Amino acid sequence: MELKFGDRVLMKKAHPCGGSEFIIERVGMDFKLKCVKCGHVVMLPRLKAEKGIKKIIE
Repeated sequence: MELKFGDRVLMKKAHPCGGSEFIIERVGMDFKLKCVKCGHVVMLPRLKAEKGIKKIIE
C-alpha cells in the first residue's frame, strides 16, 4: 500500500470520539495517526494500520 506523510485515510474501525478519518503524521515501522475530529494521536504498528485502512481520501 502506497501511504505517505499527510495522507488522509478512512479507517474500518472508528475512534471512540466517533471519527473514522485520520491524518498520517509518521510513516515507518509504526504509523502515527491523528484523528481529524478530536486531534488525538494514535501509534499503530505498520501491519495493523495497513489492515485497518479502508481507503485513502487524499
